Amino acid sequence: MGSGSVADVVRLLGAVLATDDGSAEYAVGARRVRSHAGELGRALAGGEVIKVFAFRGARHYLTPEDGGAYLALRSAGRQWELPSWQKYYELKATDWPGFRETVREALEEGPLTIAELGTAVTRQQTYRHLRPVFDDGAGTLIKPLTWQGDVSLGPQRDGKHSFQRLADIARWAGLWDLDEAGPHAITSYLRSYVPATHDHIHYWLGEGLSAGRKRLQGWLAEMKDQLVAVDVEGETVYVTSEDVDALMEARPTEAVQFLPGHDQWAIGPGTKAEHVVPPAHRASVTRKANIVIASGVVSGTWVAKDGEVEVLWFGEYGAPPREAFEEQVERLATTIGGPLRPIVKVA
Repeated sequence: MGSGSVADVVRLLGAVLATDDGSAEYAVGARRVRSHAGELGRALAGGEVIKVFAFRGARHYLTPEDGGAYLALRSAGRQWELPSWQKYYELKATDWPGFRETVREALEEGPLTIAELGTAVTRQQTYRHLRPVFDDGAGTLIKPLTWQGDVSLGPQRDGKHSFQRLADIARWAGLWDLDEAGPHAITSYLRSYVPATHDHIHYWLGEGLSAGRKRLQGWLAEMKDQLVAVDVEGETVYVTSEDVDALMEARPTEAVQFLPGHDQWAIGPGTKAEHVVPPAHRASVTRKANIVIASGVVSGTWVAKDGEVEVLWFGEYGAPPREAFEEQVERLATTIGGPLRPIVKVA
């Protein structure tokens, strides 16, 4: 835990899953010495963080500064040029720039819900055929507009997502040049999830952002003088040259922390990383169970309901650290904004 801002935490993690805002709020709050309910939403409203479709096509919080790098990788796949895409939306690749401009113009006066945006866009005869698409939510149609730096999700209005122009966010600096974005994203990943293998990098940026294996291999080759190979129990892993000393000086910790489901602690290296997620418990973590981290390993799960936090501790890790659980429940209560009582069970 640190004293950094909400944006500092998001930058450290690279991205925070925004599918469930309550979980995202806790993912950030759990990593700050002092946190308060609603602080992530306030950071979004203030432009300190942005919400866009990013990794695996899901909504994520990013910082405006690093977001331009991640989105540059995501947009490199140019999904809107696929024949299937053009056929389904009846938009040729040559139509796409005009569609983007129409959306940006519709948002000039401020954020709109998807229904309002659809009404504005389909006033033009060229896009009238997209009315049913907007009526259905237009999720897949809208995603590339965030990847290309046109729009982001704004604060919810009456329980509905709104969309706004990224250019209206003061800290947004636009998409990065692709060949600068790649090395930056790799370095950021290694500094947050060190040490890591090339497979970890391909998982995070390749599978996550469709960055392309060939591109990633090229960037890794260009960065070979900036990376140091380290042997960890017979496996070759990599660390940035700046972080070698800190890695060598690091010592094991017995710290316990409650984190939400699909938290970056497990998703960053991937649930197949056995040093973080034991194989016997991978299924529950993959299904988005809230996780208990102890000594750096997923050692249990938790769920909060009806004023209680039920902790399921994995028995193979010995006696449950009940005092640490009580501390974590207190932190959880601060973020949620209500008193909670821990109940501990051993699997």
